[in-house]
Amino acid sequence: MENLIGGFATVFQPATLLYCFIGVFLGTVVGILPGLGPLTTIALLLPITYKMDVTSAIIMLSGIYYGVAYGGTVTSVLMRIPGEASSVITCLDGYEMARKGRAGAALGIAAMGSFFAGTVGVLAISYLSPPLSRWVLAFGPAEYSMVMLAGLALVTYFSSGSKLKALLMAAFGLLLGTVGSDPQTGSARLTFGVFHLIGGIDLVPLAIGLFGISEVLSMALGKPEKMKVLPPPSTLLGFMPNRDEARRSVAPVARGTVLGFLVGLIPGGGAVLATFLSYATERKLSKRPEEFGKGAVEGLAGPEAANNAGTAGAFVPLLCMGVPANAVTALLLGAFMIHGVAPGPTIMERQPEIFWGIVASMYVGNVMLLILNLPLIGLFVRVLDVPRAWLAPIILMVCLIGVYSTNSAPMDVLLAVMFGVIGYILRRYGYDLGIVILAYVLGGIFERSVRRALAISDGELSIFVSTPISIAFAVITVILVVIAFIPRRVIAPALEKPTASEP
Repeated sequence: MENLIGGFATVFQPATLLYCFIGVFLGTVVGILPGLGPLTTIALLLPITYKMDVTSAIIMLSGIYYGVAYGGTVTSVLMRIPGEASSVITCLDGYEMARKGRAGAALGIAAMGSFFAGTVGVLAISYLSPPLSRWVLAFGPAEYSMVMLAGLALVTYFSSGSKLKALLMAAFGLLLGTVGSDPQTGSARLTFGVFHLIGGIDLVPLAIGLFGISEVLSMALGKPEKMKVLPPPSTLLGFMPNRDEARRSVAPVARGTVLGFLVGLIPGGGAVLATFLSYATERKLSKRPEEFGKGAVEGLAGPEAANNAGTAGAFVPLLCMGVPANAVTALLLGAFMIHGVAPGPTIMERQPEIFWGIVASMYVGNVMLLILNLPLIGLFVRVLDVPRAWLAPIILMVCLIGVYSTNSAPMDVLLAVMFGVIGYILRRYGYDLGIVILAYVLGGIFERSVRRALAISDGELSIFVSTPISIAFAVITVILVVIAFIPRRVIAPALEKPTASEP
């Protein structure tokens, strides 16, 4: 509690508080704009954080991450267009509630459920992180190697679409991470004679190219969509659910919070999987499953809580172990590295102001989001009036200026454009670009851990299965890789609408 109070003292400094507000505000706007997401936005803003202190930088970028979860709900309810991936399930019942004239109640339930789940998630981070960090101190290079491998296997297993494509993207990310000089011998690897690549591929041109420039290409080459927006309530009282809606939302919010946080802890799980699992759970437990997809309150409340709790849960492995749970936290890990800070079990002792400042900012950010997302929804929806023809060149300009300003290197701009084209092609063919970033960030840590472990054991591979921890993660990795290619569907049948013959 003393450390948390110190974290609030850090957050309530005027400059830090401003960065927290900027983060959650941008997150809400980005969540409302279909197509853009936290990955693209954080990649665009990485160059700006170079001149900021690490606490303010991570607080702002984190605010974008959990702010998107709030903003994505607005377009899902009012337009049936998910602002980002984790809001897909909200479209099913949230939009149907809006069509029945209950748009305000749907947005109110989503906002209050998200606030509750986010607050509980941050409380769990506060109390679980210290004991977890002490446990992680028992990890050696071999254990860390197997954790990284299991993390990549989990991401591949939980990825949507073809598992073979997910494996190819993981391999591509690991390959990009090996470009540059060998950390032990200093010899050049995969540089093709380009001197600029001796230091490796920088995270900024890679991330901005894959997510920012490829998004611009998608906007420019895609067909413009005419979007119809249902009107939000004009008064604050219009967002209040009635007594029956409030009663029906309590249990789903509680279940979604617990489920979302636990799924968020798993690398590759994240908010998207949490929302699908929550929806399936609520539909199975409901006494009126036929209402799901037609405006069921439970089908909105549970997934929205799971969405925000899953976002909070993803911070635990990042802060306590230095292992990103998904692509967004991989970029946050990259931001830590840019500032020379290594998140993990020692950050609480060596730099407690950073750890507890970030945790405290999540409390403050959730309050800011609750205040922003109810009275200002009408204003945020106006963002959708910005023509794509204006938005695309602005994003492209920000991308190129951000890449060049990082190192003042024209080669970085060329790399960003190259990765932008590659990212656009991969998107068109259904490849998950988030896995590339995650594997790229984990690749360097994985290589160093493997080499240290082999140096300790004089090259004996048995060191990777010499302790119960490493054996457990090795078994998890093997099981996931094997079952990833077994054609089984678990979540999809639960999301199908019941037929008339079902009881």
